[in-house]
Amino acid sequence: MKRTHRLLALTLVLLTLLLALAGCKAEDAYRNEADGGYDNSIYPSKGETPDGEPAETAPSGVVENPFIATAENNVSTFSADVDTASYSYFRKLVNQGYKLDQLLVTAKSFRTEEFINYFDYDVRQPSDGELFGVDAEFIDCPWSASTVLLRMTLQAETAVESSGNNLVFLIDVSGSMNSADKLPLLQKTFSSLVDQLTERDRVSIVTYSGKEAVVLDGCAGNERDRILKAINNLSAYGSTNGQAGLERAYEIAAKNRIEGGNNRIIMASDGDLNVGISSEEQLKAFIEEKRAAGIYLSVMGFGTGNYQDAKMETLADNGNGVYYYIDGESEAEKVLGSDLLGTLYTVAEDVKLQLTFDTRYVSSYRLIGYENRILNKEDFDDDTKDAGEVGAGHQVTVCYELTLNEGARTATEAWLKLAVRYKNPGETQSLLNEYELGATNLSETVSEDMKFLSCLIQTVMILHQSRYLNGATLEGILETLNSLDLTAHPDRAEFRALIDKLV
Repeated sequence: MKRTHRLLALTLVLLTLLLALAGCKAEDAYRNEADGGYDNSIYPSKGETPDGEPAETAPSGVVENPFIATAENNVSTFSADVDTASYSYFRKLVNQGYKLDQLLVTAKSFRTEEFINYFDYDVRQPSDGELFGVDAEFIDCPWSASTVLLRMTLQAETAVESSGNNLVFLIDVSGSMNSADKLPLLQKTFSSLVDQLTERDRVSIVTYSGKEAVVLDGCAGNERDRILKAINNLSAYGSTNGQAGLERAYEIAAKNRIEGGNNRIIMASDGDLNVGISSEEQLKAFIEEKRAAGIYLSVMGFGTGNYQDAKMETLADNGNGVYYYIDGESEAEKVLGSDLLGTLYTVAEDVKLQLTFDTRYVSSYRLIGYENRILNKEDFDDDTKDAGEVGAGHQVTVCYELTLNEGARTATEAWLKLAVRYKNPGETQSLLNEYELGATNLSETVSEDMKFLSCLIQTVMILHQSRYLNGATLEGILETLNSLDLTAHPDRAEFRALIDKLV
C-alpha cells in the first residue's frame, strides 16, 4: 500500500512538472504569435546612439532617435535604406483583422523609414550626369506648433547597363513554409519575374530544408516552362538549415557568374532558421564574408506566426540587398514585376547621408526613423564602412523634425548642408555630392505629398506610442487622408482603407 502511495505521489509530481513545462511553451508560443514572431534585438538595449547621444525609449519599448541640440552635436550621419518590409507586414496584419491594441504589441516590427520608402513622391529626377536627383521641402510640422518638418528625397536614375542577370533563387522548403501565404504564394506569382527574362539571363534554384538541393543550375532565362515547372514542383517539409542553403547558393552564383552583369541571390523564407547558424550576429558575420565576392543577396519574407524579421533584415542589409515582405499576390507582382529594375539592379553601393546643421538657424533636430542605420560621424568618410544599397529607380526619403532659431525663416543663407557619399557598383572608392537647404525650400502651402507623408509618420508614431506624438489620432489622420485626391495613387488609397479599418 505504501509503495502504491509513493508511486501515485511520484506520478502526480511528474504530471505537474509536465503541465508546467507545457504551459511555459504555450506562453512562449503566444508571445511569439503576439509579437508577430519578431526578434526585436535589432534595437539597442542601451539608450545610446553610436555617437554617444542618449536615445529615448517610447512606452512601447521602441527606441526613438532623440532631439539633439546643435550646440552639442550639429552633424547627423546614417546609412540609406530602401527596405519596405515593415509597411507590407503592417498591411497584412490589418487586413487579417488586427486592431490598434493588437498592433501595439508588435510595435518594434514597424520601422518608420520602411513605411515612408514604400511610397513614391513627386520629386526632381536626376539631371544629365547625376546619379541622384535631390529634392527637399520644409513645412510647419503638422503635429507640433514649435517645429518644422523636413523631407529630403534622393531619386536614383532608372537607366541601367547590364550584360544580363545571374539569378539564384534560394527557396526555403522546410515544413514551416507549408501554408497558403508562403511557398504556394511564391509559386503562384513567380511568373511575374520569368516573363521578363531573356536568353541573356541565367536562373538557378537552390532549396533548403533539412538539407540543401540544386533544382536548377544556370538555366537560360527564356526557358520559361522549364523554370516554372521547377518552381511549381516544390513542396515543403522538414527542418530549416539556412546555412547550408546559403553556402550552396553562393557557390552556384559564383559558378554561373556573369561579368558585368547582375549577380544576385534572392532568398524566399519565413526566416525560421533552426539548423546551423541562426543568430543575427552569426548571420551577419557569415554574410559579410560572402558579399566580398560581388554577389548581392536580397530577401523576400513570407507568412506570419513565427516570422523572424530580424534575421531576414540582417541577411539583406549585410548582403548588399533589399528586404521585402510579400503579403499577397499584388505585392509579389510589384516586387517581381513592375519594380523589377529596383529589385534587381543596384546603381549605388554604400550610400551614406550626412547633414551638418548651421547652429545659427537650427537649434535642435530629430531624425525620424533609421534608428538601426545610425553611423558615427567618422564613418562617413570611411570607404570600408558598409552602408545601404540603392536600386535603379529607387527613392530614398528622409525626414527630420527641426527646432529653428529666431531669424531662420528670413535667412538668405542655408540652414544645413546635405552630403551624400556613394560608390558605383563594384568600385571601392566613394564619390561625394553636396547640397545646401534652407528658407528657400520652406513651403507656404503644404503639398499633397507632404500631407500624405505626415500621415504615414504619425501612424507609426501612434504604433510606437511615441514621446513626440502630441495628441495625433487615427481619426485625425483619416480626416487628412480623406481630404486628399488619391485617384491617381491606388497605393495611397489602400493605406487610407487600412486606417479606416483601424478607426
